[in-house]
Amino acid sequence: MSWIEDVLRGRAEKMRMIRPDEALPGRDEPVLAPGAKHLVNGHPLQPPFPDGLQSIVVAGGCFWGIEEIFWELPGVYTTAAGYAGGETRNPTYEEVCTAHTGHTEAVLVVFDPERLPLERLLAEFWESHDPTLGMRQGNDVGTQYRSAVFATDDAQLEAVRASERHYAQRLAEAGIDDPITTEIGPLRTFYWAEDYHQQYLYRNPNGYRCHSESGVPYAAESA
Repeated sequence: MSWIEDVLRGRAEKMRMIRPDEALPGRDEPVLAPGAKHLVNGHPLQPPFPDGLQSIVVAGGCFWGIEEIFWELPGVYTTAAGYAGGETRNPTYEEVCTAHTGHTEAVLVVFDPERLPLERLLAEFWESHDPTLGMRQGNDVGTQYRSAVFATDDAQLEAVRASERHYAQRLAEAGIDDPITTEIGPLRTFYWAEDYHQQYLYRNPNGYRCHSESGVPYAAESA
C-alpha cells in the first residue's frame, strides 16, 4: 500500500463515528482542576453560575476559534473549551484526536438571555462555521471537528431545531444545496478540556483559527 493510500485510509478512519463499545475508557478524574477562571473576564469556567443565566454547548471545528467568537459576544458570562457528544469519560485532548472517544471539540457558553437572546446566539453559531461539511471544518478533518449543538433543556432544543430549519432555508435561497449535517440533541455530559486549551487565542493572539464559513447570513438582508 502506498503512502497516499495510508493517508487516505487514516483520514477515512478519523471520519467514522465509533460505536460505544469501541470507545476508550477514560478516567474518573477531570482533566481541568476545579476553580479555573476565564482569562478574559475572570469569571468561573465551571458551575455554579449566577442565577438567571443559561448554558448551551456548541461545536463548529477547532474549539480555539469558536470559543473566541462566543466570549466576545455581549451578554456571554463565560465560555470554556471542552469535549461533548462522545463516550469516553474525562477524555484528554490526545485521546480525542484518536477519534476513539466519539467527542467533538466543543464550547460551553454561559449567557444572560436578557442581554443575549438565544436566537441571536444561534445566529452567531450558524454564521461562524459551515454546517454542511460533515466531519470536518476547513483543513481540520475528523469526528472531533463535526458541527453540533447540545441543548440543556427542552425549550432550548426546540429553539435550536427551529433555527436549523430557518438556516437551511437561508442556505437554499443562497443556492447551497448541501444539507446541514449539524448534530443536534440534548447535552449528556460536557467535559472541560485541559487548562492550556482554555481561552487559547487570548494566550496566543496569533494562534490558529479555522473558520470555514458558508458566507450566508442567518437573517435576510431586509430583516
